[in-house]
Amino acid sequence: MNKLILAIAILILSALLLIPKSSIAEMKTFIKEYAYQASEVDSRNSSRTIALREVKRLLLEELGTYLESETEVKNHQVTKDQIVTLAAGIVRVAVVDEKWDGHTFWLKVRITANPDEIVKSLITLRQDRQKTKELEDLRRRSGELLRETERLRRELETATGEKREKEIIAYRETIKSLTANQWSEEGYAFIASGRYSDAIDALSRAIELDPNTAHTYFNRGTAYGHLGNYEQEMKDYNKAIELDPKLSGAAYLNRGLTYRNLGNLQQAIKNYDKAIELDPKLALAYVARGDGYKTLGNFSQAIKDHDKAIELDPKLALAYFDRGGTYEKLGNFSQAIKDYDKSLTLEPNDCWAYNNRGLLYSKVGNYKRAIEDYDKAIELNPKYAEAYNNRGYSHAELGNHKRAIEDYDKAIELNPKDTRAYLKRSKVYEKLGNKEKATEDYNRAIDEMDPNVSMNLFNEAIELNPKYAALYYKRGNAYVKLGNYQQAIKDYSKSLELNPKDTMAYVARGYCYSSLGNYENFIEDFKTAARLGVEIAQEFLKTQGISW
Repeated sequence: MNKLILAIAILILSALLLIPKSSIAEMKTFIKEYAYQASEVDSRNSSRTIALREVKRLLLEELGTYLESETEVKNHQVTKDQIVTLAAGIVRVAVVDEKWDGHTFWLKVRITANPDEIVKSLITLRQDRQKTKELEDLRRRSGELLRETERLRRELETATGEKREKEIIAYRETIKSLTANQWSEEGYAFIASGRYSDAIDALSRAIELDPNTAHTYFNRGTAYGHLGNYEQEMKDYNKAIELDPKLSGAAYLNRGLTYRNLGNLQQAIKNYDKAIELDPKLALAYVARGDGYKTLGNFSQAIKDHDKAIELDPKLALAYFDRGGTYEKLGNFSQAIKDYDKSLTLEPNDCWAYNNRGLLYSKVGNYKRAIEDYDKAIELNPKYAEAYNNRGYSHAELGNHKRAIEDYDKAIELNPKDTRAYLKRSKVYEKLGNKEKATEDYNRAIDEMDPNVSMNLFNEAIELNPKYAALYYKRGNAYVKLGNYQQAIKDYSKSLELNPKDTMAYVARGYCYSSLGNYENFIEDFKTAARLGVEIAQEFLKTQGISW
């Protein structure tokens, strides 16, 4: 998952994130008891469902009363009613104890949380129109269902015959829907605390009880996405949109991000378009679409989308971050740096922005300034392999080879398949005259290269090490896989120029000539390979009656 996709996923759910502080003194506990007198139609499960719904309502109202006096709540004009509604999607109610004697279901429940963090999450969540609407719908629906259970209970006291049977069925269906609502709220709260597997379990239970509620699939898809299960995430988004094609812009935005994760950029952009159609003020959709256009090389359209996102939300750090990346692609480094500056002003703990700005300073030759940014990126994220890699390069350019190798060592420790780190470290070892270690790193880098991933990696490797024959040979093989025999021949020729005894390069180039119908050059390369002792070339020439 790239930075943009991860950041958007985080921002979409930021309203739900409740991150507890480590200080126990800041935690607050609320406890409430409730006893439900069962009717003759009630079972243990139905009694528990109603009791839990009622005690949770009372507990959230108590929490709302407590938070209503908070300064920040007053400043943002968050009402007690809003607190009760939104808190249901943030905090989880823990059952401390419960008892059932066949007539009465007794519950003791507890909420333990940091009030300051709850307030922050409430204020952020209130700005998410879709999530607020979902939680309002859940609360409204729960209220309606509770009233319906009470109505049916009263009628069942006197109902007889067929009418009684129908009302018993209706009562059970109402309890089932009420239970589904409770599992949906549980799913919200599990997502808020980062417990995605638990969220999936809770939301799956809700779906089992009520398979026709769009937002439940949407939220479960979100949880699957956080666990990297993009196929299941896509299925859930598809189902959510099938149930409600006008669900929300966020639903299409999330599905677009999933298409992006699955490598289907065209479908991703179509979903971003739909998200914008449904919600023209959804700044994140413009950011995502802008990133998509940037990837496709349509930089002018990308800039337009970044600009629109910033117009809609001038405090959206991610929009400046991604526009900075687009300006970098356009070679406008000064504007790119300005955008990263703005991004970091709004979000000063963004390690990606420090890393990217460091790269720009490096590109303009300001290696000391670049190192300062890499230092900050690493301070914020000590496991950020790319930042160590980039800082190593800046140290190397300043002639500080020891520090460079230390950084490359760390980058490789964090990511043993970091081809660039091996290549760059090999270059430093070469400068230090340690040919053995340089060759070892070259070979390891080549072994780690995957021609199916990115031709850019080979290009970068050759730019770093233009006299290393094996890199040209490896890139030639990659071009063969792509069917580009002309370019492969150029690389094999360069490999042979640097290493005339590379026998397999003659064989490989010969096959390329053969594929292009150039029989004369094909035979010449095989003759050279045969003279150098390559058995496959010798055997082929023998079958053709050709001496070498």
